[in-house]
Order: sequence, then C-alpha cells, then structure tokens
Amino acid sequence: MFRLFLLLLSIATYLTAGDKIEIYASKLTSGFNVVNASGGVSVIYKDYIITADRARYDKKTGELELFDNIRANHAGKYKILGKYAKLNIAKKERFFKPFYMIDNKSDVWMSGNEGKANKEEIDISSGVVSGCNPINPLWTMEFSSSDYDTESKWINLYNMRLYIYDIPLLYTPYFGYSLDTTRRTGLLKPSLGFSNDEGLFYQQPFYIAEQNWWDLELLPQVRTSRGAGIYTNFRFVDSKVSHGSIKMGYFKEQSDYFIQNNLQNISHYGFNIKYDNRDFLNLWSGYEFSGQSGFYVDINHMNDVDYINLSSNNTTNKSTATQVLSRINLFYNTKEDYIGAYFKYYQDLTLSSNENTLQKLPTLQYHHYLNTLFTNYLLYDLDIKSTNIWREVNKKVIQTDVNLPITLQTSLFDEYLNVSYTANLYMQHSQFSGVDLESDFVYRNGYYARNYHTFNVASQLTKKYDDFSHVISFGVTYNKSSWSHAEGYYADNAEYCSDPLNADEPRCEFYNITDIDNAAQVEFTQYLYDKSAKQILYHKMTQRISYSNNTNRYGELENELDYRLNDYLSYYNNMFYNYDQNSFSKVFNKLTFHTKSLQLHLSHLFKDSFIEPVTSTDPLRYTSYLTSNIEYKYNRHYSFSALYNYDLEIKKKKSFSVGFMYKKRCWDFGIKYSESNRPVLTQTGESSIYDKYLYITVVLKPLMQPSKNSSFITYKLPTSQTN
Repeated sequence: MFRLFLLLLSIATYLTAGDKIEIYASKLTSGFNVVNASGGVSVIYKDYIITADRARYDKKTGELELFDNIRANHAGKYKILGKYAKLNIAKKERFFKPFYMIDNKSDVWMSGNEGKANKEEIDISSGVVSGCNPINPLWTMEFSSSDYDTESKWINLYNMRLYIYDIPLLYTPYFGYSLDTTRRTGLLKPSLGFSNDEGLFYQQPFYIAEQNWWDLELLPQVRTSRGAGIYTNFRFVDSKVSHGSIKMGYFKEQSDYFIQNNLQNISHYGFNIKYDNRDFLNLWSGYEFSGQSGFYVDINHMNDVDYINLSSNNTTNKSTATQVLSRINLFYNTKEDYIGAYFKYYQDLTLSSNENTLQKLPTLQYHHYLNTLFTNYLLYDLDIKSTNIWREVNKKVIQTDVNLPITLQTSLFDEYLNVSYTANLYMQHSQFSGVDLESDFVYRNGYYARNYHTFNVASQLTKKYDDFSHVISFGVTYNKSSWSHAEGYYADNAEYCSDPLNADEPRCEFYNITDIDNAAQVEFTQYLYDKSAKQILYHKMTQRISYSNNTNRYGELENELDYRLNDYLSYYNNMFYNYDQNSFSKVFNKLTFHTKSLQLHLSHLFKDSFIEPVTSTDPLRYTSYLTSNIEYKYNRHYSFSALYNYDLEIKKKKSFSVGFMYKKRCWDFGIKYSESNRPVLTQTGESSIYDKYLYITVVLKPLMQPSKNSSFITYKLPTSQTN
C-alpha cells in the first residue's frame, strides 16, 4: 500500500510542470513511460473528475486513455458517459466514444457516436438530444453533427429533425439554443400561423442582452398574403429607483390586401414609452429633499388600431380601445403639502384626425393636507387645481378650481356618536382662447363661486362573538346650499347648459357646474370577520333624499353585498333601485368558485337607462351582458379552460374560447379555439371584424419556457365584418 502511495505521488509530481493530472486506482503498473491503472480508476484533470474501469497514461505523448463505464463530471455542471475516452494533455483535447452528456441543471441530455472536446468546445457527430427521460422520450432532436460551448452553454444542431415519439414534425438545417436561463443574446421561440386572408404568419424574436441594465427584443414578422413588419421592445433600469421601456412597431400592407379590405392606412405604426422614477428630485438634482418625489411617463401613439392588432398573432394577449391615453405625471409630497403636474393627451382611434380632441396639457395641482386651526376640533384642507384644456382647432380654456373645506367636529355620548359641520368654499375661473368654428356663441372669461354646508352624524359599533366579529356603522350626511355667484361664461350659460337636452352642445362642453342639491345621504354598513380577521361579509345600503326637488325626491337606493360563503365560494351583488320608475336601473351579480383544481367566474350586468331609442343610431335602452370563464385542472397533467361572453340584449356573442393543456415534465401541448371582436379603421370609418382562431401550444422543456396565452402555431379561420 505504501508503494502504491509513492507511485501516485510520483505521477502527480511529474505532471506539475504542465497541466496537472492525478490518477487514483487500486492497481498501477508502470514501464516504458506508460502507466496502466485498473480497479476503480479515478482521474482528476482541471475541473474534470473522471472514473473508469481501466486507464492508460503515456507520459511521452501526454495522452490518457480510459476504458469501460466512463463517467465524467465537469465542475459539477454536466456529466459525460461512454465506453472509451482519450485526453491529450499537451493539445488540451478530450475524446469520448460513444458520447453521452447530461446537464445537471436543465436535465437536457445528448447522445452521439463520438465527441471531441477542445478547450470549451465539444463537437459531437450524429446523435440525438432531448430533455425527456432517455427511456422512450416524448420528444427528441436528431442531428448529423453538433457543437456545444461549455462556457456559454450554447448548443448548435445541424440538419436537425424534431420527433414526437417516432413521428417527424420539423426539419431545419440549423437550430441553436441555450441551456442557460440567464439573460443572453440569442433567438427566442418563434411563432407560426396561417389564415385564409393573411396567408402564412411567421415571427422570429431576437433577444439582445449585452449588459445587465438593458435588453432589446426584436420581433420581425411576415404575413405572406398581407405584408410584413417589425416590432421592438427596449427595456432598461437606469437606477435603483427607476426603470422604463420603449416599444415601437411598423407594418406595411401589401397593395392588394389594402385595397380589398378598404383600409384607412397602408402602413400601421406606433410607439409606447414608459418610465417610472420614484425619487427623481434627489436622483437628478443632487440635493437631499426630505419629501417624496415621483416621475411617471406613459406615452402612446399610433396611426390606427391595427398597430395593436398586428403586434402579435394571439388575440388573447391584446386589449384594444377606441381611445388611447398618454400621461406624464410629476409630484413632490411632504407631510403637509403636495405639488403635482399632470399631462394627459387623448387620441381617438375612431377618427382620421385628432385635431378636435380635447387635451389636458397640463394640470397643475397644489394640495395642503388636513390640518387643525386653534384646536383639534377645527380642521381644514386646501386644494387648487388649474387645467389647460387645449386642442388644435376651436375653443380652448384654462380652468382653475379652488376648494377650501373647513370642518368643525366632535364626539358625543362617550364617543358613541360623531358629529361634524363643514363649510365648503368653492370657486372656478375660466379663461378662453381660440376661435369657435362650430357656433356663433361669444365666450366670455368668467368665474363661479359658491358656498354650501355639510352636516354629518355617524356612529360605529363593534361586537365580538365566539366565532366571528360584527361591525356596523350608520351615518347621515346633509348638504345645504348657501350662496353662489356667476360672472361671464357661467352667467351666460347657467340656464342653457343646466338643461340636459343641451348637454352635448359645443358651448356647454366646458360648463361642468352642477347645482348643490339640498339633500341627505343615509348610509348603513356592516362587516363580519372570522377568528383570523378574514372578511366574511360586507354589506352597504345608501339612500339619497332630496329636499329641493319634489319631482325626484328619492334618489336611487343602492345595495352592495360581498359574501364569502366558505373558503371556495363567494357572491357579489350591486344594484340600484329607481323609485320613479319602480324598477332597477342597474343589477350586477358575480359568482366565484375557487379550489385547487377548479376556478369558475360567472357574472351578469343589467342596466336600464329608461330612455327608448328614437333613431337606429341611438344607444339601446337596456344593457344585458353575460361573462363567464372556467379553468379546471383534472390532474397534474391535464387542464381545461373555457370563456364565454354574450350580449343578451342584441343577442350577439362577443367572445368565446375553449381549450385544453397537457403538461409533462419535459413538454407541454395545448389547443385552444377562440372567437373575438376586433376593431379596424376603414375608409368609411370604424368597423369591427369577428375573428376565429385556433391556437396550438407546443413547449419543449427546458428549451422553451411555458407562459400563459403563449402559442407556437396559430391558425386563423375565415372571418366576417360585423359592421
């Protein structure tokens, strides 16, 4: 045993002049510069740990050969197995035959006829790769040759054939991917699709991440019968308290598709800029402000709604609206004061021109928080807000509002009853500019001032029981008008614009003064909480009683209920009852059932405007809308989902989808059928198309990462224009 130790020591010492290699075995023989080892051979070379049944080392050539049951572990990251291996110490080469490698972190394995490694590169000839169980794998990728970078963990496959079991699905002369989950530059999962009107769809995302503070995603796409375009998404983190993104896109229609579908624009383009900084004053100025500051940017622009429609081929990921809002908000906040500036720009996607759309550029606000005067019984706060309501054509105005409520409050009967009185001082000033092209009305600058009183009486009681706690509160608020004064624009329009029939007239679009109704608001609220302070029930009833309007004395009675029947089932109801019509003006019901395997949401909205339509373009009197969705997880492999939204009043299906997902350790497969309305802008104005899609999801794990509503193949069925 002592001789064996000396022999091992001599080998290790001999190799210290170059790359060190250590050989351990139960039996060693040496002669003519050749060392033979057998019986539990272990070799340590750099960050390799290799075991085999036999080994042969030539000191002269620097070649180490290993035989039978070879297992190689590289820095604890992956394992290589084979029957024969050769390591050339001088040339820094490793050779394995046959070759088998498994990455410990991702569980991806690769098998080949032979593998040759030089430094960080491993070349494999004629083999197969998969992330599934090596015994009867669900999916495999066969290749004629491959190379793998052990440093970057990037694999290149040449002449790749994708198989699901023994069924060939895809061939490509080249396919590359990374086994590393860290951010890095490379290709992402592509998206495929087909439709009768748009042809073949292909989108190949390319991800660029050269530094840890930013990344860029390029999403070029082609629709063979419609056109081509590219969308980009640039994200960045510029400090510990701020981050942002810039999204842009452009799509060019083919002339035939543009003419056939009577589209408004042959090109669709737009951008979105988002930025959020939670301490911009201290960060940018270098001073130490004691208050909190914020800077938020959300700027959106597009030439029409198809910019959104074409951003992807999966309609379940898109949410479209007829109006796009851009915002820039800045604020500085202390314990006593708040200063803010807000910029809002509205883009109406139903119009070919946005010049007549009113904008708020900017709104400036100062607010002094609730404070005391003289004693703790007298409270006040101050709010001043000035808004520049602007547009390119027609009249514009700068409106300034001032609110100063002064409150006197106290409690009675050992704090069982809280009472308060508030004197509300309010003023609005309007300064006009521009020329009105729609009417001959003369806009005069003016102001409006008023005062009204608010009386409030409220009480809250709490009682604890064995299994729950009950909280009830009751309050009455009474508003009493006092005095008002109007000059200029407000005096000229007080009577005219107070008539609901004139509310849509151009001269009334800036008149937002409503009379103070001498009315009382009665409110009752109750809560139930279980032992763990989790809400069981919330119930609220509100009734308004007017003392200045005899024809509409009682306002609508509102009842709101949120009841958690148990840990799985909850019910929500909100309804308004109109006494004059002896009918409900609004009823909303929602039922939610939630377990580990089943999620169910059912809701119904009913509204009655009590106004019968006169022309075909008038809005309908009734709204009756049903929404529902369900997700069911049968077991850890199978899950099902469905969605159904239906307009009961116009008897039209608004959206529908049904699908299932099959999940295994190494792959996901799903199919979803979906229908939805999609808005478009044509030469004749706004229109909508009812789309029908078939989504096929294939996720080969761990090469692809699963995500909700992420499809690999999309098939668009023939569509029809609805209006």
